[in-house]
Amino acid sequence: MTEFGGPDALHELDLPERHAGSGEMRIRVHAATVNPTDTVLRNGDRAKALSSVPPPYVPGMDAAGVLEEIGEGVDTDLTVGEHVMAIVVPQGSHGAYAEQIVVPAGSVARIPSGADDVAAATLPMNGLTARLALDALKLRAGHTIAVTGAAGSFGGYVVQLAKAEGLRVVADASPADENLVRELGADIVVERGADVADRIRKEVPEGVDGLADGAVLDHRVIGAIRDGGGIATVRGFAGEPERGITYHPVLIADYAQEQAKLDRLRAQAESGQLTLRVARSLPAEQAAEAHRLLEAGGTRGRLVLTF
Repeated sequence: MTEFGGPDALHELDLPERHAGSGEMRIRVHAATVNPTDTVLRNGDRAKALSSVPPPYVPGMDAAGVLEEIGEGVDTDLTVGEHVMAIVVPQGSHGAYAEQIVVPAGSVARIPSGADDVAAATLPMNGLTARLALDALKLRAGHTIAVTGAAGSFGGYVVQLAKAEGLRVVADASPADENLVRELGADIVVERGADVADRIRKEVPEGVDGLADGAVLDHRVIGAIRDGGGIATVRGFAGEPERGITYHPVLIADYAQEQAKLDRLRAQAESGQLTLRVARSLPAEQAAEAHRLLEAGGTRGRLVLTF
């Protein structure tokens, strides 16, 4: 975008070619996932934070494609020509909606075997955010975690990662998504909504040990958490201290170069512990349509742009 606005603010433009510098890799992008954070960037909600950054602004936090260049000083077993996935932290004209991207080597891993670039592109950002949320909560096997927005990409990954670690999972879902959330591994499913905390407490009277708030309900879900428990939030929410509850706003930039964690997600996708969910792929020139579809709601899995 050269200005903020609706989906039609997205348009194609040419940018200077970049090469991999020291500690970097260049990827020929075949697929870039469309996430809600992309629409927030496009519509201007973050304009104030970007006031010192000149346009154009290129959205996109997930990419997959072919490794083209490896910069000096990179210690890796990856080779040029391999299919890789990467997390991208957009800044100005640096974003995943591009034919080529240059990112730190620590942001790159092989795609899961058996997955194509479109499916692999749905894993890095949401998978690492889910990993960060669980790491922040520090729950142990046998603990109970609640997940809101469980049918979404972040929430779904939290459910699956939590089950892989021996946690009991209480998740929310609409009636239409209940089977999906159960298939992801939730032990208990409650109906979603602003009063979901009451329904979670009905199932877990003592309160859950931790909560991952993918639905961005913020203060409305605090009642579901036991005294001394924790909540991981995805939009920076940190409420007033009460009952010893700890707030963990998760910022994906903290894990953007955690290559070992990204590679572990790859292995878990290969083993079937994580499900890569693609709602639909569209050619990159239909990015505006992808944003319209996402903002209309109801998308399960991720929309992916192809280049």
